[in-house]
Amino acid sequence: MINNKPVIGIVSKHFKENKSILIDTYIRDEIKQAVFDNGGIAIGILQPKDGIFTGGDDWKDNYTAEERENLISQINMCDGIIIQGGRECDIYECIVAKYCYDNDVPVLGICAGQNMLARALGGTTYDIPNPEKHDRLGVDYVHSITIDENSKFYSIVKTKTMKVNSRHKRCIKDCPSLDIVGVCEDGYPDVIESKDKKFYIGVRFHPESLYKIDEKHNLIFKEFIEVCRK
Repeated sequence: MINNKPVIGIVSKHFKENKSILIDTYIRDEIKQAVFDNGGIAIGILQPKDGIFTGGDDWKDNYTAEERENLISQINMCDGIIIQGGRECDIYECIVAKYCYDNDVPVLGICAGQNMLARALGGTTYDIPNPEKHDRLGVDYVHSITIDENSKFYSIVKTKTMKVNSRHKRCIKDCPSLDIVGVCEDGYPDVIESKDKKFYIGVRFHPESLYKIDEKHNLIFKEFIEVCRK
């Protein structure tokens, strides 16, 4: 906490341009701005290894004791963690998600970040058969989702249905230890959560792209940051 503002660590993603030998690390501007605009302080969580280590459903923890200590030290500087979306997923994102679950650190997973919350606990994902319908970059509202009224997520957005954007090609097949509490019209899991944790929620859509124009999406960040403040 800094000046009564919770510190939110955004897990960085890797980017390698075409055949470049250079690897860059990035944080999406929309996510860091959503944190600042809702009263938090955004910082980056960086991978302490050199290179890209892609992690899928069968990810394995390949960290040394020192690398793990360096990663956990970053997490412990924060009051909450956001695992952002992106095409590439790294093993260390699963390590972060598992640590947050085991230690009840508030965490919000967005799109591919939702995959990492599930994978961290033994979940699996699959390629959807109709990506042309759900991979719609730049479209504000693609479809509606239906929300379980008994869920934590419902208590945040306070609605049984809401319109969301969509830009993904994969979704969750199963997620042990987590509940599916929001589904889209095609039955894909759009919201998962743990009822036993302070805030362990993954969303398939991108609220960071809509929070400025849609209060329901802003409520996700507002509640997350408020939980992190406590």
